[in-house]
Amino acid sequence: MTGQKIAYVMSRFPHLPETFILREMNDLERQGWEVALYPLILQEQPVVHAAAKPWLARRRQAPFVSREVAVANARAVGTHPLRYGKLLGRAIWENRSSPNFLVRSLALFPKATYMARQMQEEGVAHIHAHYATHPALAAWLIHHLTGISYSVTVHAHDIFVHTEMLATKLRDASFIAAISEYNREYLARVVGPWVREKIHIVHCGIEPSDYPVRAPLADWGKCFEIITTGSLQPYKGQSYLIEACERLREQGVPFRCRIIGEGEERPELERRIAAAQLGAQVELMGAQSQEAVARLLASAHCYVQPSIITPSGKMEGIPVSLMEALASLLPTIATAISGIPELVRDGETGLLVPPADAVALAGALSTIYREPERAQRMAQAGRGLVLREFELKHNVQKLSSLFEQHLQKQSAPPPRERLRAEDIAIS
Repeated sequence: MTGQKIAYVMSRFPHLPETFILREMNDLERQGWEVALYPLILQEQPVVHAAAKPWLARRRQAPFVSREVAVANARAVGTHPLRYGKLLGRAIWENRSSPNFLVRSLALFPKATYMARQMQEEGVAHIHAHYATHPALAAWLIHHLTGISYSVTVHAHDIFVHTEMLATKLRDASFIAAISEYNREYLARVVGPWVREKIHIVHCGIEPSDYPVRAPLADWGKCFEIITTGSLQPYKGQSYLIEACERLREQGVPFRCRIIGEGEERPELERRIAAAQLGAQVELMGAQSQEAVARLLASAHCYVQPSIITPSGKMEGIPVSLMEALASLLPTIATAISGIPELVRDGETGLLVPPADAVALAGALSTIYREPERAQRMAQAGRGLVLREFELKHNVQKLSSLFEQHLQKQSAPPPRERLRAEDIAIS
């Protein structure tokens, strides 16, 4: 079945933190699929991964407002007014609890109708949406307009925080890919046990050869090098790492901490660094390319993922940055939330601490610093786990097999249940 066209729908492209989607698309094409890229927002970024650049010219243009969008929607209304009205009414009703989501859904509806026409014209066989929020809504709408099947990968905030219309979007999907066992059990609790049988665990993966393995050390030398990477947002918890660094200084540990990433929390983190007089030891390095991150990881002694759960419930899934660090043979510390313990197993592949606990985080850093041999054993075990369960090709093969299985058993719906391409084509 490979060789068919899969439409990939995500919120925005290119988006620097979402290298896992980029890697997945590239590997699917290496395995014989043709990927059609349909981002909901075409984003401009100052730093673009080298691997993303070839995709820039391949992005499908689907404006929110244009003559073409208006014509496509007028055709859909004129041909199947009842179906169009029911879909619009359902999108409004099931997003009514969130004014923000309601407005965005209304903005997305005409665009999705136009995307439906685009996908039919280019022969898309299946749609895969990353995130159960607006990408899954677009896929759901297109499915009901055209009969093209869809699937969804669920990650973190898209199921932990934004649950509008969640059960509907998951119920109508051909299958659901979850990045962790935690997500599968969470969804079974939230939307019902029926969803469990539709969910397949497909980890986000990395290519280990992209990350130079740091040579094991007997000790850390004159300066203990700490590193973390992630967008500067509240749920990433970098403020607790800065506080832990204050405590390390009080303990007399010679260290440097580099924080890779950019985002809304930068002013607050800069203030905290200045207030603690840590400017000479803690550096905000801004956004970095994938290649630069790999080089920086190889120069560090310890990786920290200080993630927290925000009051709204926003939290990590299983951060790809943890996989990258472990592939680099870095001793790793993370917080025990969401699916993270499936990768960082306390005392085995790294150390786990409670979220929002700078004291515990400083204690774990001190343990790594003072017990380098134990730290190296955990790092070796962590790299082994990544190679077994979080390697890119292996997990993309799982996803590819799911596409094949569902396309093979998929039967075309009766003509009256779908819009023909000419019904919504632009004249």
